[in-house]
Amino acid sequence: MRDQLERALATASEFLEGREVFGLRSVGGGSVGSTWRLTLNDGEELFVKVAHTANLLAEQSGLQALRHWADPALIEVPQVLGCVPLSGKSALVMAWWDLNSGDQFSLGRGLARLHRASSAGGPGRFGWDHDGFIGLGPQPSGWCDSWGDAFTQLRLQPQLCLASEWGLAEQDWECLLRPIAAWLNGHAPEPCLVHGDLWAGNAAVLADGRGLLIDPASWWADREVDLAMTRLFGGFSRRFMEGYSSEWPLPDGAEHRIEVLNLYHLLNHANLFGGGYQQQSRKILKDLRRALL
Repeated sequence: MRDQLERALATASEFLEGREVFGLRSVGGGSVGSTWRLTLNDGEELFVKVAHTANLLAEQSGLQALRHWADPALIEVPQVLGCVPLSGKSALVMAWWDLNSGDQFSLGRGLARLHRASSAGGPGRFGWDHDGFIGLGPQPSGWCDSWGDAFTQLRLQPQLCLASEWGLAEQDWECLLRPIAAWLNGHAPEPCLVHGDLWAGNAAVLADGRGLLIDPASWWADREVDLAMTRLFGGFSRRFMEGYSSEWPLPDGAEHRIEVLNLYHLLNHANLFGGGYQQQSRKILKDLRRALL
């Protein structure tokens, strides 16, 4: 892979601009693809992600949308410099950023400002134009005028249908979709552009103190989906929420909606990885049956 990638990058005129590839080394890999640190002969370093083309095109679309609405004084969203074809895959080329383990206040402020700006100038409905991915899981396109319908039809139901492969029967969840939709519609959120996969591995603090967002699964949704996911796997500090709340506090009742919003991510993990995520998903569905039926 390294030799093939280096040859492909060496002929990528869209970001080389007359420069040459000086070095390339692996910096990790995961379920979606591999990542690399590219050094050019003038000393500039770039970040390269290799994955299936469809995954990278969806990621590029999300990055471009987030970058459009982000305030660069508070938060950085990488600009895509090039997308280089490989055999059966592609390589997405972006700037290299030096990370810090510092204060997450600007990260929280920047996310809130992104949410607020996009809510004021967005499409006024919930959904996304193109099919995408949440990790390796499918994230279907489509549009809905109401938040509850968008979340149940475009996010929960596709994952629940996939869960039949590990034994989750339709009768365990079909009766819940309408009550969940009605309950979520009750607080009438504004459509915002969300990151969509906001766990700690997809957000960071830069050396200059600004926040960084990467690897989105973006769509137009209730902003609470991003904040709920920050509570799912940890890694976000009290300062992050202080920063967010200083720009746009969450409405009353947000705490009560966290579990159902995170059910989407737990189901996706259950469908991809199995294990304890399946038990967690079953428990939340049981809790929802008790609360809503």
